[in-house]
Amino acid sequence: MGIGKLELVLIIVAVVLILFFGAKKIPELARGVGQAGGELKKGFKEGIGDDKSDKKENDNKNNS
Repeated sequence: MGIGKLELVLIIVAVVLILFFGAKKIPELARGVGQAGGELKKGFKEGIGDDKSDKKENDNKNNS
C-alpha cells in the first residue's frame, strides 16, 4: 500500500516550502492567496453586474 506519487510530491513540496519560507511565513502566504481569491471572485461578481447594466443601457439607447 505504500505512498503514491501524489502524496510523495505533496510531501516534497511541503518540505521545500518550509525550508524556503520557514514555518511562520507559510500561514501568511496562505492567507494572502485566500484574500486574492476572494478579491478575484468579488471582481467577477461586479463584472457580471456591470455587463447586465451595460446591456440595459444599450437597449435603452437603441429604443430611443
